[in-house]
Amino acid sequence: MTNTAYMVLEDGTVFTGKSFGAETEAIGEVVFNTSMNGYQEMLTDPSYTGQIIVPTYPLIGNYGINPFDNESACIRATAFAVHQECRQPSHYQSTQTVHSFLEKAGIPGIRGLDTRAITRKLRLAGVMRGMVTSTKTPEEALKIIRNTPDYGQIDFVRKISTPSPYEWQKEKPSFAGFHVAVLDCGLKYSILNQLKSHGCKVTVLPCTTSPKEIDTLNPDGIVLSPGPGNPELLDYLITTVRHVCEKYPVMGICLGNQLIGRAFGAKTFKLKFGHRGGNHPVKDLESGRVYITSQNHGYSIDPVTLKNDLKVSHLNLNDGTVEGLRHRELPVFSIQYHSEASPGPMDSTYLFKQFVEMIKQTKK
Repeated sequence: MTNTAYMVLEDGTVFTGKSFGAETEAIGEVVFNTSMNGYQEMLTDPSYTGQIIVPTYPLIGNYGINPFDNESACIRATAFAVHQECRQPSHYQSTQTVHSFLEKAGIPGIRGLDTRAITRKLRLAGVMRGMVTSTKTPEEALKIIRNTPDYGQIDFVRKISTPSPYEWQKEKPSFAGFHVAVLDCGLKYSILNQLKSHGCKVTVLPCTTSPKEIDTLNPDGIVLSPGPGNPELLDYLITTVRHVCEKYPVMGICLGNQLIGRAFGAKTFKLKFGHRGGNHPVKDLESGRVYITSQNHGYSIDPVTLKNDLKVSHLNLNDGTVEGLRHRELPVFSIQYHSEASPGPMDSTYLFKQFVEMIKQTKK
């Protein structure tokens, strides 16, 4: 029998639904995603660590869960809040339902919510902490929420980064290419697969790897991965990022974009409700071309604080925020969106080829 469940927001708003997944409770920053598919990739995306995902698309689970689409080793979101949950998925690769996927991982879900009303509230008031629970009353949940640290005060990157280096073995390339080191701030498997598809040997490094340890590895290029949380908490990464930018070709993705900005003196700020979805228009300022991009971030570069070393290469056409940076002299570029998509349009996978070409140019 399905229990009554609640999603309680820190301002006291209560949404009532039915539980699915694990019969427990979880606290997180409540965020919405406007993608129409890709719920498996969302749930396993490390950038959602510490967050409760609210998809705006009303039907979730209709194509089930398969063994191939995870973006990390486990579910990273703290909870899942949906309008309609499908218990009878139809897809030839499906091996389980979203319910069983969440239940096995100990992650609570809540269904039967007006997710678009929640989205409207978050757009007006901004993202906020919340709790999904089938075991607590709304009053008990609210008290717990208000005694929980704010999302922006927690270093999630250090919590989820790999504890030790490893070489990515999946989808081995058919030819030998460059050796790329990926600094793991919360990376997705799709990034590693994209690099492999371009013939790169890929070594994944912990976020705490020192410049000296990177130099010992002597990679041909560096990728700074996406990741969760507040970039202003990551001072321990800034010296390393500055070092690799001055010594190697570097590509930064999402959080990697913010780290490159910070390494060259820029500041970041928190967006009111973030960019999460597969339909964000971004303009390449050099070519004038507009790309539809996949995004998942709650912080952005403050363009007023950018120094002369960096120039803005891409802009978000919805709100004018910085979507890409390029160094004026060094072989360094970054984007705020997800070039690997998953889920989302694949328009921007060409950037991995551009990165490999940049490495080639530095080898001449």
